[in-house]
Amino acid sequence: MSERELRQRMSEHGRSLYERGLTAGSSGNLSVRLPDGILVTPTNCCLGRLDPDEISRLDSVGNLLSGKPPSKESFLHLAYYRSRSNEQAVVHLHSTWSVAVSCLADVDPENVIPPITAYFVMRVGKLPLVPYFPPGDEQLADAVAKSARSSRGALLANHGPVIGAADLDQAVYAIEELEETAKLFLMLRGLPTRYLTAEQAANL
Repeated sequence: MSERELRQRMSEHGRSLYERGLTAGSSGNLSVRLPDGILVTPTNCCLGRLDPDEISRLDSVGNLLSGKPPSKESFLHLAYYRSRSNEQAVVHLHSTWSVAVSCLADVDPENVIPPITAYFVMRVGKLPLVPYFPPGDEQLADAVAKSARSSRGALLANHGPVIGAADLDQAVYAIEELEETAKLFLMLRGLPTRYLTAEQAANL
């Protein structure tokens, strides 16, 4: 896919996520890996009105090459890519149900959401909790990079989900699956629940 096509796809996905309430205001950011850097959504940008020509192009260490100034969380994306060389796209949102789960005090930090459905296991898998850091704190990059070495997705405490995949379509599908499963997880709290067994999850 050409850079022009990638920019257009980022705009289309941003609008779709915004219109369905998975991101609000100027929250959330998307990125796609290029051979020599990344494309990432600009700072203070509403994903519902993302101009393909204004998407930030950064080199591999985060220097702005073209477009508007990048999201202040672009360092998070670069850290993720350094840890997972096969992933080509990253999505980070402040989606309601996932953020709600990230605020719970009694979750397993090694794997926040248990294996409720097969599709969650296949698209997300293990979901560690990254400790809280203020927005823009570059210590978050180290924490995300560490988490990404063992899992393609993570939940940032009191913040929201981040996940990568082989392309932008797959990354968006994965974060959508995560958001729906977070909703299920909260709906089922306090109820007798049958999760997938370790063997069932491993087989997937």
